[in-house]
Amino acid sequence: MIDISESVMQFLLALIVAGPLIGAAAALLPAPPGLKGKSPDQAVLRHGVTVTGVILIAAIVLALGFDHDHPSKMQATTDISWIPALDVRIHLGIDGISLPLLVLTALLTFLCALYSYFKQQHQQLTPRATGPSPKAFVALILVLESGTLATFAVLDLLLFFLAFEMVLIPMYFLIARWGGEQRAKAAWEFILFTLLGSVVMLLGLLLIGLKSGTFDMVALASDNGRGLSASVQVTAVLAIGIGLAVKTPMWPLHSWLPDAHTAAPTVGSVLLAGVLLKMGTYGFVRILLPITPDGMHTFAPYLAAFAVVGIIYGSLACLALARPGAKGDLKRLIAYSSVGHMGFVLLGISTMSPTGVNGALFANIAHGLITGLLFFLVGALKDRTGSTDLDTLARPSPDLHPQKSGSAAPLDGGMALYGKAPRLGGLLAFAAVASLGLPGLAGFWGEMLALFGAFKPAAGLSRPAFLTFMAIAAFGTLLTAAYMLAVVRRVCMGPHEAEAPKLADIQGYEFAAWTPLVALTVVGGLWPAALIGLTDPAVQKLLAGGIQ
Repeated sequence: MIDISESVMQFLLALIVAGPLIGAAAALLPAPPGLKGKSPDQAVLRHGVTVTGVILIAAIVLALGFDHDHPSKMQATTDISWIPALDVRIHLGIDGISLPLLVLTALLTFLCALYSYFKQQHQQLTPRATGPSPKAFVALILVLESGTLATFAVLDLLLFFLAFEMVLIPMYFLIARWGGEQRAKAAWEFILFTLLGSVVMLLGLLLIGLKSGTFDMVALASDNGRGLSASVQVTAVLAIGIGLAVKTPMWPLHSWLPDAHTAAPTVGSVLLAGVLLKMGTYGFVRILLPITPDGMHTFAPYLAAFAVVGIIYGSLACLALARPGAKGDLKRLIAYSSVGHMGFVLLGISTMSPTGVNGALFANIAHGLITGLLFFLVGALKDRTGSTDLDTLARPSPDLHPQKSGSAAPLDGGMALYGKAPRLGGLLAFAAVASLGLPGLAGFWGEMLALFGAFKPAAGLSRPAFLTFMAIAAFGTLLTAAYMLAVVRRVCMGPHEAEAPKLADIQGYEFAAWTPLVALTVVGGLWPAALIGLTDPAVQKLLAGGIQ
């Protein structure tokens, strides 16, 4: 792309990881008089846009300076001793696996900051009574961004754990202080589930570090498990896998997710689905596959079984929520759909084959783009109608459908969003068909490659078992199409669309925040080689014995 020196690449990666933390600290300081704008609230929201914008530009420049001819090579590396007694190092670097996730995180966080700034509805950024100003909101978003970016950039097991945990407190407060109904319960579920999983994960990471004599992920991956006995690998995979499975989330450790998404503010839901869930699946690929291959080989069939159960369970839950009379919440439905979509990611990882793992990494990025867009759209729908309840949205207007005396109003006539706000309705339908895996859009390739990987798993894995898993997962794609089309029918369609009372259609700031997600969803569907060309060499090297 462009020729950038290694020292500049190192600086850019350090800026990407540490910059949001510096911005978070600055957000809590009083704004200079000349930068306050119309109000201090507006100034701090603008500060959030500026910081996340700088980080996004740095991530794009880093991607342009990345050596695309050697994506399996660790680049922009920094390796500094931090705690010599424990051999803990500040070791940063990126390859073709981590770079796309780094750029996705920077993009989604910037779009969330931009959306929050231009929305200028400070009542939704301030807790119900007295409480923190938008300063705290912006600071939490930036700390969350820093933790997520660090997770994808660090190459030391203990630093990975610290970054992995760094995102929990910001997301807890975003849900608990700026969330909707039952936000306290949802926030506590989120923090308890993830903390308990993390304690078990820490034990597994310490086991690897103490038994191998190093926490350096590059050295451990290059060793490819040769320095760890089979029993140590199995124990480590079980412990670390539980912590990662909670964050992914994998059925049956998913129960915190629907409540968290339903209660979270719009930008919280976008970041939770778009980037936080990816931290779990990234850990499977970056840590467990290369460092404990024998342990992963033992647990791969069980991981695949849990994955396909999650695919079917998530789809059936969505079908139940989409049914008329079920009082299904749209945010809750999309949360359950994430359980199914992340099931495809886990299925791809469990095959331990290049095809399956590439499919998992592609599905990670596609899910972040498409589900992030869906949560943006549902948030906009709630702003306009005051509800995300499907039965409330789909109930016909009494002005268009007058009822006879004593008769009940029809339960489900369709909201007719195509008539009320045509562009918003069209975009919601686009996101829905992208989510169900329509060929030509980004959601198709990851799930297809995961199924192909299950068709021919790695040597030593039971092919009949994985063929069974493939058939079950393929059936799940049909269920996904069923519930997504049901949502489109109930929300976007309806009788007398032309006569439907109008809603505010897509605003300028919404167009600015959503267009990049739409464009990347189309580009990813039409040009999948752009992403697979990055990930495949790195995956091949990782599965063959390490990252260097």
